[in-house]
Parts: sequence; C-alpha cells; structure tokens
Amino acid sequence: MKIKKVTAVAMAAAMAMSMAACGNDNSATTDTGASTTSEAKSDEPKELTYDAIRLGEDYTDIKTTIKVLTQRTDMLKDDYAGDNYADYVERFNKVYPNITVEFEGIDDYDKVAAERVKEGDWGDIMMIPSLEKEEYASYFLPYGDLTIMSSQIKFTDEYAYNNQVYGIPSKANVNGIVYNKKVFEEAGVTEIPKTPDEFIAALQKIKDSTDAVPLYTNYAAGWTLEQWEAHIGGTATGKAEYMNHVLGHTAAPFANPGDGTGPYNVYKILYDAVANGLTEKDYKTTDWEASKKMINDGDIGCMVLGSWAFSQVENAGPNHDDIGYMPFPITVNGKQYASAGADYGYAINAKSSDDNKAAAMVFVKWLTTESKYAYNEGGIPVALSDSEWPDIYEVFGSVQLVIDDKPLPEEAGLNDKLNADSGLKLNAGGGDKLKALVEAAASGSKSFDDIMADWNTKWSDAQKKNNIEQTY
Repeated sequence: MKIKKVTAVAMAAAMAMSMAACGNDNSATTDTGASTTSEAKSDEPKELTYDAIRLGEDYTDIKTTIKVLTQRTDMLKDDYAGDNYADYVERFNKVYPNITVEFEGIDDYDKVAAERVKEGDWGDIMMIPSLEKEEYASYFLPYGDLTIMSSQIKFTDEYAYNNQVYGIPSKANVNGIVYNKKVFEEAGVTEIPKTPDEFIAALQKIKDSTDAVPLYTNYAAGWTLEQWEAHIGGTATGKAEYMNHVLGHTAAPFANPGDGTGPYNVYKILYDAVANGLTEKDYKTTDWEASKKMINDGDIGCMVLGSWAFSQVENAGPNHDDIGYMPFPITVNGKQYASAGADYGYAINAKSSDDNKAAAMVFVKWLTTESKYAYNEGGIPVALSDSEWPDIYEVFGSVQLVIDDKPLPEEAGLNDKLNADSGLKLNAGGGDKLKALVEAAASGSKSFDDIMADWNTKWSDAQKKNNIEQTY
C-alpha cells in the first residue's frame, strides 16, 4: 500500500523528537510504597534519557510498581477483543519481571486528567490532557532534547516546549470516517464519497434504503463531536502550513470558499446531515460505548472519528470484516488529503521517585518501540524504525497525508491565545460550540451561515485584541 505524505518541510524534521537528561539517583522507596534495593549497573546510562535506554539491558534490577492513568477504559476489560493492557504488561514482564504496572482508567478523561495533574495525585505515567505547553515543565519529566530524537520518534513537536520533549505519542492517527461497508453496499453506495454533496447523497441513500442511522453524531459525549475539527486544516485545504501559519492570520476562516473545501464545508456537512434528518432521532440520547457495537452490528452507517477508533469498532462485535475506514469527503483541486497527527502522549511524573521515573521511561520506550500497540490499534507507529502500517489505510490509495507544520518560534502559542479569546477552542476542547451547531441544525433556530458569521466575528475580534495581522 502506498500513501503519500505532504509537509512543507522535510518529513524527518516534521516528525522530529529527542530527549534531554534527568539525573538517575535510585532511591529506597517509591511513590507507590514499593520497597527497592537495586543499584544502577555500572554500564547503565548515567543520565535517564529515552534514547540512551537499551531495552532488556538497562534498569533490569529495578523492583517497583508504577501507575498509569489512561483514557482507554475499554482496554482494562477482560473481554476486550484485541490485546488489552494486561496482555501488554504480561509481555513487558517477560523482559522486566520486577516492574509491576497498574492502570487507572478514567471516563471524560481530558477534563478529569487535567484536574488530577494539577492536584498531583495521578501516578507515574499519564496520557497528556489539554494543557498549555508552558505548563509541561511544572508537571512532567523531560525525555530529552528535541534534536537527538529527531531520528527516532515521529510527531515530536506535539509535546515539545523550549526544545524539550515532555510527551511521546502513543501512536499517530490518520483522520477520516469509520463506516460499515455492508450498510453502504445495501444502500447502493458503490463508490467512496469524495465531496460534501456526494457524502450527503450517500447518507440519504442509507436512510431511504436501510434501517441504519446514516451518520451518528455522538452528540452527548461532546469530545466525539470534536473529531470533526481534525479535518479543518490539512484535510480541507491540502496545506501543511494552514493550521499554524495561515489560520491565525485569516480574517474570516469560516467563510464559504465556494468550492466545497475549507473549514466552512467541514462544519456544513455536520449541519446539513442533522438538518436533513440523516442522523440519530434524538441526539441527546447518543451513547459512545454503545455506538461502537451499533455500527459493528450495522445499525449505524458511519461516524467521523480518527483511525484510533477503528480497532475499537472492529472489535465491538462479530462483524469485523464489515468495518472500514474512508477519507473525509473533501476534494481540493481534484485531490484528497487526510490530516495526520499524534494521539495522546505518554508523560512521566516529574515528582515520582527516581526508580519509578526509570521504570516508567523503560515502559514507555517498550510500548513505543516493541509492543506493536500502535499497529494493533489501527494507528501509525511512532518509532521511525517501524514502517509497518495497518491494512485499514488501504482504501486511502492516493490520498496524501498532511502533517501540520510547526509554528514559527515567534508565533508559538498564537492559536492558543485566539482560541481562548474567541471562545471557539478549535481542536482544543471546542465541543460546546459543536453541540450548539447540532442543536441549531435540529431545531432550525439558526442558519448555518449565521453560525459561521458569528464564529468569524469572534475570531476577528480575538485577532484584534492580540494585535495579530490579518494577512489572508
């Protein structure tokens, strides 16, 4: 399978990450209360860095318990159809039998984890929630310097600040749509939709010809609606520079470009689907966990979700072969694109004991280089040495992947300021505005163009407040 990748800089630079040093001074006790008696081997790294760790050779004498905070509550269940966390730990313990790994799963993870990290009561490893990057150093152990790991880990800029890396992506995701192939076939949809009009027409066929819900919004969960915003950049524009170089300087980013592209048309697909009755009957009663089985059973046609969701849907019922993954239906100048980016990143508690820091970093390195977690979960492996990709991307064919360019140094945090001052929170927890969009579409209380005009005003006002030049 060939999937081309698009960036405005060299791929190696776009995917760079490296680790900085942190002293390793083994202590007698751990935060979890487990006693330790180990001393570092004379040939072990003098500094605790991701790149220096030799799996199976270093820190093998550490005996401790580490705790991991995770959003993947499904992987804590014995009946999870794929490899669950217990399966991974069993394999890890064949190499490091004295490191006990415990997990705590949290629903509504991003919100709860952001509170827990500031309280300090969360363990040794967490998936980084929505925090300002300048906060990373207050809570997390740096893995190392950005330059060193540029040859080892992809999507390194996602969790880097001041040339230090504080998180390593668990995997990378390609953004698109999970769908039930059988439902689409029964509706007579024989080709993957490539434009908004083709997609809406396909949903209408599903409504007219089957008993399935054409498009499930997952309104109630909130964060699931935010998956739509992953498409407003590279997917909708074909530009790697859009999100971090263009958007912040665009006067009216939600205006209609008139060609079926851009953020306007990403949101319009959602609005039109709801307004035309092509979604669930009562959006307030949607159920994220139940939806995975519903689409597996053929009760739902499709859901807009990152590729991270594919394995969850595929394993939610017996109909594995019915589940597919398609590109988002926008075509730019005759070409389709798909945004790709890092999933949640593993962070290590800066306040953990030295033994726990070392054990945590060993576990993170094993997960990201040896476990095949990313592959098993339908994602792109983050280790540059791992070129094996899941078969789910086969339908993407000539679709080009777009990895967002990093911001210019002098504009780091620009979008964060605009998100905060506009209240729109693009790709940063903006589920409330998308809920309002669904509500307006269902009730007809506000036209789509009026909503977009309101968003443009808020964005422009935020630019003026921050003295940001409108150059687009």
